[in-house]
Amino acid sequence: MPVFDLADRLRKSLRVSGMAVTEMADYLGITRETAGRYMNGHVRVPTATLRVWAMATNVPFEWLKDGVVPAELAAETQGAEPNRRTLD
Repeated sequence: MPVFDLADRLRKSLRVSGMAVTEMADYLGITRETAGRYMNGHVRVPTATLRVWAMATNVPFEWLKDGVVPAELAAETQGAEPNRRTLD
């Protein structure tokens, strides 16, 4: 089973949301380069930035921060159809 680090989850959340890196950078008020550094794991992402990133991409903050799916979402996805798009 693959393990996804924060950088992986940042990239996945953008892909699932359909946002471009430049859109996220503008939304956060940071440069595209800083967003890229976050997504490459080169710079620590402030918690407040993670919260906004999660809201903008519509993914759970807990999943984005720690890779943990909240219990209520885990229960919902147990019966998911095989073709349903998931975060991982």
